[in-house]
Amino acid sequence: MENQGESSPYEAQDAVGFIASMRQLKERSGLTYRELEERAARNGDVLARSTLSDVLRRTNLPRPEMLAAFVRACGEGQRVDLWLDARDRIAARTPDAPATAPAGSTSGQPDEDRPPHLERRPQPQNAEVAGIQPRRFKGRTVALASTLIVPLLAVLAWGLIPDNSDPNTEGSPAGGWVTIRPARTPDLCLTDGRDRDGAYDHAVAVQLPCAQITVPRTYLEPAGESLYRIQWHHPQEGKGCLTVMSTGEVKGMLEPRNDCAHATLFRLEPVSADKTEGFRIRPAHSSRCLGLVDDDTVEGAEAIEEPCTGADDQRFLVRTG
Repeated sequence: MENQGESSPYEAQDAVGFIASMRQLKERSGLTYRELEERAARNGDVLARSTLSDVLRRTNLPRPEMLAAFVRACGEGQRVDLWLDARDRIAARTPDAPATAPAGSTSGQPDEDRPPHLERRPQPQNAEVAGIQPRRFKGRTVALASTLIVPLLAVLAWGLIPDNSDPNTEGSPAGGWVTIRPARTPDLCLTDGRDRDGAYDHAVAVQLPCAQITVPRTYLEPAGESLYRIQWHHPQEGKGCLTVMSTGEVKGMLEPRNDCAHATLFRLEPVSADKTEGFRIRPAHSSRCLGLVDDDTVEGAEAIEEPCTGADDQRFLVRTG
């Protein structure tokens, strides 16, 4: 769960909300613009206080390197990638617009700390990424990514549809932010929960009411050759990729793991039944399909890898959202 005192970039739905979250982060840090600039310098970053003042008074997204330097200077280096993920999500669906300062808005700093408006310092070009502490995702420790991704490349990569001759490519989803819903119960979404027997201490994928789910958000990442990673993004616990459990009492269930490089790749095969479109989700390493334990329709039923039968519980809807 997120601490009440923390600013969550995932709450922002547009650039205006994102900048408001940045202002809240600055206010919570208790640091002046000058102090943030000095802290950034000690971190090996460039964060001109005039630039930061301009950014927090306007309504367009900051540059990724400037955002990373700002978050680290505020003392939240372990959450840099969460802020970058949230920024890229908004950038991917928001057309570029000229920056404007909200009427009557201020940056919140005392007058003596406000930099002169005529002062213009260069934007940071290539801020060095400082060391980042490990984080946990539902009880598991993971090292955060240390590479800042250029937004344009992120948009192109996340929106890319594999271009090959694989017959399954046609009709496959393009990837991006989605919800995955059992076709029989489209008001339920796959999200994190616990196995009903209490046999496992960590999160597994279960079906719960979509309307009640705020986190984690689901991102469908194209991995080439018509394969996908299913990512979960949590504002506090970071990114985890669904992985089919190969051993133990929850064998076959799906756990979000931070090691996405070794997570399960899935193939989404278009299927239709009763004029309703959907997808059969198959782990790339096996000939099996994803379904629900005991073919169940109740809330909390676990997703599981099982033999492909064509049953209704093995058909899923993938909706943008």
